[in-house]
Amino acid sequence: MARERSGRTAQHLVLAARLRTLRESAGLSVKQAADALGAHPATVRRIEQAQTSLDAGQVSTLLAAYGAAPGETEAVLGQLAAANLPGWWHPWRDAMDPWQLDLMSVESATSLIRTWDPALVPLLLRTPAYARAVEDALRRDLSPVVRERRTQLLAERQQQLAKQQTRIWSLIPADVLRTRVGTPETMAEQAEALRAAADRTDVTVQVHPQGAPPHPLTGVPALTFYRLVGDEIPDHVVREGGLPGTADVWDAPSTVTSYRMLLDRSCAMAPHPTKTREVLV
Repeated sequence: MARERSGRTAQHLVLAARLRTLRESAGLSVKQAADALGAHPATVRRIEQAQTSLDAGQVSTLLAAYGAAPGETEAVLGQLAAANLPGWWHPWRDAMDPWQLDLMSVESATSLIRTWDPALVPLLLRTPAYARAVEDALRRDLSPVVRERRTQLLAERQQQLAKQQTRIWSLIPADVLRTRVGTPETMAEQAEALRAAADRTDVTVQVHPQGAPPHPLTGVPALTFYRLVGDEIPDHVVREGGLPGTADVWDAPSTVTSYRMLLDRSCAMAPHPTKTREVLV
């Protein structure tokens, strides 16, 4: 399972990972770093896992213990203020499931998001009306106010991803538009929105047509794959399913690669994206 992120920003995750890399390059153990800091090893672990704010004094002490070059030290300390700022999603925490809060920092640093949903239009391509109807149908454990907040949060996420020029690549079976969600008007609007999304340069939509043979993701719950910018933060994969509001989140390279290969093979078996409009008519 991925480490809990506590809603930290991508800049925070990058700096935390950089501190861990510098310690390892210096050949120091967590205990040795903690001794230099005059703290318990758990403190160093929390720093390296982005589970606590980055204190300038502590970071300076660790960088000195690691023998960081002056330029490196200046660069890290210069980024501390921005790293400790709350992410744009901070005011929306009440509308998130715990695993989503932990993942928002990852999403904010993502260059490509790939999704598979076996039954519904992928979350990031939903219209407000469709998203609201899904929340009302599947999240009765939440109050109407929270469900509406979640719909608004989704719209904000879509805007943020567009600003950071994150590409979206979604794979779905054609049957998703046979699953009745909301009113006929809601379904018609969503179908048109999905066709319009397929024409965008930053979105790829592939559809397995009705009657298509099984593929590697047949029967697999909804998946989201996050391709991160740079090497400091690992790629992530999320598998939804089980109880409402729960998901499995992984950043272990072997697990992420396994799910990415399933996506690759299933996409290879689907019609080319240029055929999307034909399938969704």
